[in-house]
Amino acid sequence: MSARLTEAKNTPGRAWLNEVSSVVLQQAQADLNTAYWNFFASVTGKRKGPKVAPPRFRSRKDSRQAIRFTRNSRFRVLGNGKLRLPKIGDVAVRWSRELPSAPSSVTVIRDAAGRFFASFVVETGPVPLPETNSECGIDLGLGHFAVLDDGTKIAAPRFLRRAEKKLRRLQKDLSRKVKGSRNREVARVEVARAYAKVANARRDFNHQLSTKLIRENQAVYVEDLAVKGLARTRLAKSVHDAGWSAFVKMLEYKAELHGREFRRIGRFEPTSQVCSACGVKDGPKPLHVREWQCTACGSVHDRDVNAARNIAALGRREARNARGGDVRPAPALAVAGEAGSLRGAA
Repeated sequence: MSARLTEAKNTPGRAWLNEVSSVVLQQAQADLNTAYWNFFASVTGKRKGPKVAPPRFRSRKDSRQAIRFTRNSRFRVLGNGKLRLPKIGDVAVRWSRELPSAPSSVTVIRDAAGRFFASFVVETGPVPLPETNSECGIDLGLGHFAVLDDGTKIAAPRFLRRAEKKLRRLQKDLSRKVKGSRNREVARVEVARAYAKVANARRDFNHQLSTKLIRENQAVYVEDLAVKGLARTRLAKSVHDAGWSAFVKMLEYKAELHGREFRRIGRFEPTSQVCSACGVKDGPKPLHVREWQCTACGSVHDRDVNAARNIAALGRREARNARGGDVRPAPALAVAGEAGSLRGAA
C-alpha cells in the first residue's frame, strides 16, 4: 500500500497528495488497515462485541473531518502558544489546559458545526486526592438524573428536551432550502451548532457532577444499566438525553486517575425490590410506585433512595470480596414468616 501511495503521488491525477504531509497519508493507511482487521475479525468471530461494518470511503463532504500528525512529522507547540503543523503553518490555539508532558501525536478535528479542535496524546500519571471516609451508591434514572444513598436527588437537566422547540424550527428551515445551495449549507451549520450546544451542555454537566462525586467520596458504586436495550424502547429519546453511559465512563476514569474505588453493580440485581433495612425481597413493583412499605420490617422506602442504598451495600460487599474479606452475612434470628421456623425460635 505504501508503494502504491508513492506511485499515486507521482501521477498527474493524484498530484494533490503532495500538498499534505506524508505522515497524514501514512496514518490514514494505518487506520484503514485497522478497520479491515477489525471487520474481518468480527466476521470470523475473533472479535467480541457488536458486528463491525466494512470500511467506507471518506468524502470531502463528510460533516466530520480529522487528520493526525505523529512525532515523525515534527509538529511543534511554539512558545507563543501557537501550533506549528507541517505544510499548514502556525495555527493560533485557545488552550483549554496546559499539556502535562510532550505530546506524541496531535489530531486536528473539524466537527459538523465547523469548529476545529486539536487533540493531543500525552503521558500522564495518577493524581491522588486526599483520602476520605465517605462512600456513595448512585441510582441513575430519568425522573431524577441521579439519586445518592444519603437521600440526595439530582434533577435531570433534560438538555435536549429544553432545546427541542429551537431545534424543530431550525430543522424546518433546513428542509425548505434547495439541496446543494449555499443557503442550505448555512442552515445545516446552524442545526449542527444547535446540537453541539446541547451536547456541550450535557458534557459539562456530566463533568462537573462526576468530578464532585469523585472528590467527595473514597468509593463510588453505580448500577450497570443496559442502555442499548433501553434505547430501543419508547423512552429512547429520554435515555439518550440523559447521557448515562458518558457519565459512568467519566466516573470510572476519574476514579482511576485520582486513586478512588469504582465498581459497577450487576444489572440483574433486584435493587428496587429488596428492603435496604432488613434485606427481605419484597417483589417487583410497577414504575408508578415511587414509595413502598416493607412487609417484613415495616420500613417505608423511597424507591430510588432504597435502590441507591442497596447499590452501595452491594458495592461494599464486592469490594470486601475483592480484598479477600468475609462477605457471608453474620448469624441472625430467622424471619418469623420463614418456612419451617417458629416465632419464638432463637
